[in-house]
Amino acid sequence: MENGQYVDGSLWFYAPNKAAPVVWAFLFSVSMGIHIYQCIHYKCWKVTGILPWAALLFVVGYILREIGAFNFDNINIFISSLVFIYAAPPLYELANYFILSRILYYVPYHSPIHPGRVLTTFGGLSVVVEALNGNGAAYVANTSLPQSKQDVGKSLLKAALVLQLVILCLFIALAVVFQRKCVRAGIFPRNLKLVLLTLYISSALIGVRTIYRTVEYFTTSQLNFHENLDPNGLSAILRYEWFFWIFEAVLMVLNSFLLNARHPMRFLPRDNAIYLAEDGHTEIKGPGYQDKRNIIVTIFDPFDLIGLASGRNKGDKFWETHEEGRTVGLETVKKDGDVESRGD
Repeated sequence: MENGQYVDGSLWFYAPNKAAPVVWAFLFSVSMGIHIYQCIHYKCWKVTGILPWAALLFVVGYILREIGAFNFDNINIFISSLVFIYAAPPLYELANYFILSRILYYVPYHSPIHPGRVLTTFGGLSVVVEALNGNGAAYVANTSLPQSKQDVGKSLLKAALVLQLVILCLFIALAVVFQRKCVRAGIFPRNLKLVLLTLYISSALIGVRTIYRTVEYFTTSQLNFHENLDPNGLSAILRYEWFFWIFEAVLMVLNSFLLNARHPMRFLPRDNAIYLAEDGHTEIKGPGYQDKRNIIVTIFDPFDLIGLASGRNKGDKFWETHEEGRTVGLETVKKDGDVESRGD
C-alpha cells in the first residue's frame, strides 16, 4: 500500500520506502562501530559484547529491506528481512540482563536476588519465549496443516508475545526493588543512578516496541488469507508503513545510540568482584558473590525460597566477613563519580 492504498504484488501490502532502509543501515553501522570501540576501550566484552551483534543484525535486516523495496514480491527477501529485524531487539534485552546483573554484583548487600541468577532466570524465561515462537511459527507457516493446527500456532505466538511483556515487567520490578533498597539505606551514588536510569530508558524503548509488535501480530492473526481479502479493509497498523518506522526503527536506533552515549561500563567496574563498600563511596576488591547450590536448583529457585524457609541464606554475606570490607580503605579501587576512567 502507498499512502494506505494497496500495491499489487507487494508482500508488505504497500510499496516499501526505498531511502529509509539505507539511512537506518548506516545509523546502525555507526552504532555498531561505537559499540565495538567501547567494548575494547572498557574491556567489557563479557558484559556488553552482545551489543555489536545486535546492531549487526539490524544492519543486515535493513539491507535486506532495501533490496525488498525494489523486489517487494520476493518472499525469500521478505522473510529474511523480517527474521533479522525481529531477532535484534531480544539481544538488546539480553544485554540489559547482563547490565542489571553487574549492577547487583556492585551493591550485593541490597540485591533482592543472587546477581548471577538474573541471567539464568531471565535468560531461561527468554528460552521459553523463543521455544513458543519457534513452534508457533512452524505451525503457522505450514499451510498444509489443518486450520485447527494453524490456530494452535497462532495461540503459541500470542502467548510468546504476552510472556515477553510479562518478563520485561518483572525485570523492571526487580530493578525498582533494588533501587528502593539502596535509597532507603542511603547508598545510591551518582554512577549507580546514571546506569539504572539508562537501564530504565532502554527497557521502556524495548517495551513500547514489543507492545507495537504484539498489537501488530494480534491484528494479523485475525486475518484469513485463504479468503478474498480486501486490502483496503485492513487495520491502519498494517496499511501504513510509518507505524513500522516510528515504533520499530526509530525506537530501536534510539536504544542503540542511548547505550553508546551512556555506556554502562563507564559507570561500573568491569570486575564483578569489585563491590561498593557500605559507606557508599569506597570500591573494594572482594572474593565475589558465590552461590554453592546446584545450577539446576538456582534456575528453578533463583530467590532461594527453600533456603529462606530453612533459615539458610542464599549466599555468603562476604561483605560482612571480608576484612577489607569491614575496614574500609585497605584495598580501594576508585571513588564513585570518576566515571570516565572505567576500564582504563
